[in-house]
Amino acid sequence: MSLLAFTIWMANISLDTAGQLSFKAAAVNSSAYSGLAHWRDMVRRLWIWMGVAFYIGEFVCWVSFLSLVPLSVGVMLASINIVVIMVAGRLLFGERLTGWRVAGMLLITAGVAIVGLGGL
Repeated sequence: MSLLAFTIWMANISLDTAGQLSFKAAAVNSSAYSGLAHWRDMVRRLWIWMGVAFYIGEFVCWVSFLSLVPLSVGVMLASINIVVIMVAGRLLFGERLTGWRVAGMLLITAGVAIVGLGGL
């Protein structure tokens, strides 16, 4: 993988993770409301709009990344986002990582490593 592709891949992972965490922060901090009031409160929160901005950046990175690598490889490499988001959710929101989830994360990581080492 070229340095450019690797850099864009890392930016994609970072922006996707930041977007997911922003949406989670908006949803958690808005729990005082229910129903439509919950959604109205979330729309007023900076976290939602930060998440949207991160996702716009992630979209640009994703399209750029796909222009440099085959789709089958890009999708496999992008699945590492799942692992990064789960770890970040644990660290920032105290979410539970069960043994099954950790096993799944290890399998995903192994799969990404195999695809990554397979050469592009």
